[in-house]
Amino acid sequence: MDTLERLNALGYRTLRPLLFLQDPECAHHAGLRLMDLLAAVPAGLRPARVHDPVELLGLSFPNRVGIAAGMDKNASHIDALAALGFGFLELGTVTPLPQPGNPKPRLFRLPQAQAIINRFGFNNEGLEAFVRNVRTSRAWQKRQALPAGAPCQPDTPPVLGLNIGKNAATPLESATRDYLTGLAAVMPLADYVAVNISSPNTANLRKLQGGNELDELLGALDRERQRLATSVGRNPPLLLKIAPDLDDDQIAVIIEALVRHHIDGVIATNTTLSREAVKGLPHAEEAGGLSGRPVFEASNRVIRALRAGLPARYPIIGVGGIMSAQDAVAKIETGADLVQIFSGLVYEGPALVSAAARAIHRHDETIR
Repeated sequence: MDTLERLNALGYRTLRPLLFLQDPECAHHAGLRLMDLLAAVPAGLRPARVHDPVELLGLSFPNRVGIAAGMDKNASHIDALAALGFGFLELGTVTPLPQPGNPKPRLFRLPQAQAIINRFGFNNEGLEAFVRNVRTSRAWQKRQALPAGAPCQPDTPPVLGLNIGKNAATPLESATRDYLTGLAAVMPLADYVAVNISSPNTANLRKLQGGNELDELLGALDRERQRLATSVGRNPPLLLKIAPDLDDDQIAVIIEALVRHHIDGVIATNTTLSREAVKGLPHAEEAGGLSGRPVFEASNRVIRALRAGLPARYPIIGVGGIMSAQDAVAKIETGADLVQIFSGLVYEGPALVSAAARAIHRHDETIR
């Protein structure tokens, strides 16, 4: 870490106990509001973003470290997150209609395991608010002003991925309709579109990861984006986000479907239902998806299987349990092209972003 990163890390270590005294969901929103305020501070008071551009998915990413979906569900904190030094931001998950999500409390910390359990259930303000928030962000507006094919510069705004899901009230047999609605709304705005079928907090959603349901969904999405591309004037890459709880046969089915339906990339992974790594800890038996340190190896197992089974250079975004710069490098070594953090931001603070990006850059330099 450079001096400013160390100061930021020290500042967050001082602030974190105060945040952790609050209800986790209240602290989550308080932290986002604080980031909004800090984003207005002159850039000289925070570390410059690590400039380590990489070309992937036909996009130029300023660096390989992104924020995972779920941190900014309504795309209402884009500029604050951009100021933390991320190379890309994945926003959402957004559903066609607003929905409150599951009853509170629905977010739990397990500090002994550097873990979080959430059962939010795609709480969000719906597509209309989401689209408005993206359009009014400075980062999105600056990206629209970039000349076509312009090389990535130190001040290039982060790539914006928009993550879509289905409403809880929509029956599984009608799920495709919700995803097509989401795709049509975000295609004009997104640098890439992520399709979330792996949250454990919407009833039966994970059934979409296998068999006929997966084929129907991916086939319909591929056809619809090809149809929309002419009228929209752009055709952003489409990525699928999958769970860490898949066995080898299920991963093989997904690999085959990704290729057959021309899906451009895969995000591995979402949260886990397993509690093996947190047995006996307070809150360990709460329903919901477990994220943080305990998901690290489960995510890596899926990434390794994807890398072994997918065509060479097929894009993989690795997410799950990145709590240090070394963890970020390990995800790259496992087979990921880009990485995302979420729980690491909660436990380690914003300094993790630049530290991870710098460590990956150094790793890349050693193998060139």
